[in-house]
Amino acid sequence: MHRDRGFKRSAIGWLIGVTAAAVLVVPVAVAAGSSGAATSVSHSKIPNATVILGTTDRIVSADPAGSYDLPSWTIIYNVYQTLVKYVPYTTTIVPDAATCAWHGTTTYVCIVKPKQYFSNGDPVTGADVAYSFNRVLKINSPQDPGALITAMKSVTASGNTVTFKLKAPDSVWPAVLTTGVGAIVDQKVYPFAKLQPDAKIIGSGPYELKTYTPNQLAVFVPNPHYGGNDVLHNSEFIIRYEESATTLVSDEQQGAIDIAYRELTPTQLEALGHSSGVKIVVGKGLEIRYIVFNEKIQPGANPAQKLAVRQAVAYLVNRASIAKYIYKGTVKPLYSIIPDALEGHINSFSDVYGASPNLAKAKSVLKAAGVATPVKFTLWYNTNHYADTDMATELQRELNASGLFNVSLQSAEWTTYTQAADTDQYGVFLFGWFPDYPDADDYTGPFYFCNQEFMHDHYCSTKVDSLILQEEASAVPSVRDKAFAQIQMLTAQNPSLVPLWQGGQIAATRDNVTGVQSTLDASYTFRFWLVGKS
Repeated sequence: MHRDRGFKRSAIGWLIGVTAAAVLVVPVAVAAGSSGAATSVSHSKIPNATVILGTTDRIVSADPAGSYDLPSWTIIYNVYQTLVKYVPYTTTIVPDAATCAWHGTTTYVCIVKPKQYFSNGDPVTGADVAYSFNRVLKINSPQDPGALITAMKSVTASGNTVTFKLKAPDSVWPAVLTTGVGAIVDQKVYPFAKLQPDAKIIGSGPYELKTYTPNQLAVFVPNPHYGGNDVLHNSEFIIRYEESATTLVSDEQQGAIDIAYRELTPTQLEALGHSSGVKIVVGKGLEIRYIVFNEKIQPGANPAQKLAVRQAVAYLVNRASIAKYIYKGTVKPLYSIIPDALEGHINSFSDVYGASPNLAKAKSVLKAAGVATPVKFTLWYNTNHYADTDMATELQRELNASGLFNVSLQSAEWTTYTQAADTDQYGVFLFGWFPDYPDADDYTGPFYFCNQEFMHDHYCSTKVDSLILQEEASAVPSVRDKAFAQIQMLTAQNPSLVPLWQGGQIAATRDNVTGVQSTLDASYTFRFWLVGKS
């Protein structure tokens, strides 16, 4: 996932290979159902601290059935429970609202734990769980969170036992259940066929939403009936939606906010790092950034010329320079669509194009295809979600300096940007990806599978499709790694995407803020409850 766009998962199943043991969570245990009236949880031991996070990101929807984006899921992970969840900084999946286990290869059974309550006091039931998943499919939001659960054939509840029937073996299913699409809603409150208003959401997670002003402020307080095991380190968590990165920096420097998180430019982060009372926290993560070519409308008179244009760009981009000078060493050059922290990665683009720019090869490939130079095109980029202004400017400089390209720049805000990219309005544009869960398949199927619904770049290769299906159908690491290697080489030789960099999450915090490092991991789950003040 990109927690920005969605895609259809194939019915063959998505096998997590080397981490399969981690995602097969604890066996089903007999558990009593949640019944009776909720009792208030004692919050006497919660530290009396208010934490304020500032961000330029905007949510799409606080309803799990209407969102598939990082800022929305940040709210969802803290207000709602999922059946299972990741232990921070690990690939280990443990119970959240339920204990779960496989019954065979296509049946996954979860039993809701006792004493789980929504913030309004309603008990969490198996019927709520089944309702939540079926509701996602019924609403069928344009944001397409349902793309994550297309492997599901059915979900039913008997008491507090929930049974998922899958279309085919799919050992990554528990990982899917940890994501925002798996958030549990109260069927007494949430309508089945339409989204719940953002200001009226409730869940059974550690926090409840106290007040919400769209694009301005969201205030969270402890859920008085929370039955989970997360320990809260603050008594109030506030998100301020900033007008711009400039105000975000100013508020962090002045102490008006405690955390500045998404989206700051490398220059702004560097400035904050030198500000009094501010520290930069760098966490793990598998975020990537890349150039997308829409093969339908990109420059080139025919497929051969279009391929030559893409290859020439791949020969010319200077990833090392971008990482060092634009991102101040906070990211690393990326020579594959799969980050090097994941099993199956190879440096396919450096194997095909070299690790450094090669002007002679770029000239040669364009000349051989009969492409007249300079090639003129517009490079589109986003400012408020990715903060790609500096990188776009550097890419323009690099390509134009070659004499082979005449690149102009255009930008758009996030909602307009994604809609335009999806509807063949941008020939060349910058995009990024945050993982749904940490596996190489999450970086191949969404990008390259024919007729998938994420990139809309008109790329299609039957050979690559067959390799994706091959790695999905196997839990043997060596088989999957071999398939991934072939996928990466084929998609480097005929690139619809040119990878640029990989990096983790970064936040700027006041010196007295604690716990941010503990939540900036590869799951991209910003856990409010881990953050406190010393």
